[in-house]
Amino acid sequence: MGEPKWYVLKVVSGQEKKVKSYLETELVRQKLEDCITQILIPAEKVYEMRAGKRKIKERNFFPGYVLVCAELSDGRASHGIKNIAGALGFLSVRGWGVSKAPVPLRQAEVNRMLGRVDEGEASDLRLESPFTVGEIVRVIDGPFNGFSGSIQEIFEERKKLNIAVKIFERNTPVELSYVQVEKFS
Repeated sequence: MGEPKWYVLKVVSGQEKKVKSYLETELVRQKLEDCITQILIPAEKVYEMRAGKRKIKERNFFPGYVLVCAELSDGRASHGIKNIAGALGFLSVRGWGVSKAPVPLRQAEVNRMLGRVDEGEASDLRLESPFTVGEIVRVIDGPFNGFSGSIQEIFEERKKLNIAVKIFERNTPVELSYVQVEKFS
């Protein structure tokens, strides 16, 4: 038996977690743990502001794809994966044809993706919907709570906004964090 390699499995978009669950169940049932060593859905946790509240959700890096670390030379793992509901085939192979073997990912690609997943787990949560210059926002936290103004500058790396707030009939620039404002609906 050879060394397991990483492959990209195409799945029905939005059903990545369900396919992973089915695949893990099938691994145990068919005793394929030695063939398929790891199943990964590259994702990151993001938050978005809804109705003034911070909601955390998970967003896939590659919707419609699941990474599988497997040894496919004997065909047992390929056959087991083929019978999973929602699995559409390996990337680089049309459908489930046996005429062409799936192409594994290069090690550099794997390292980059796994590093991105690790970075996503280690870093702070990211705001999903960034703001745009000129957009009207309402301040929901801090001394300017209740005021509204237009975005003049965006400091993406610091997650801050420069907002022109009207105070005493004058536009006053105020620097606020992303979480201190919400989009005007």
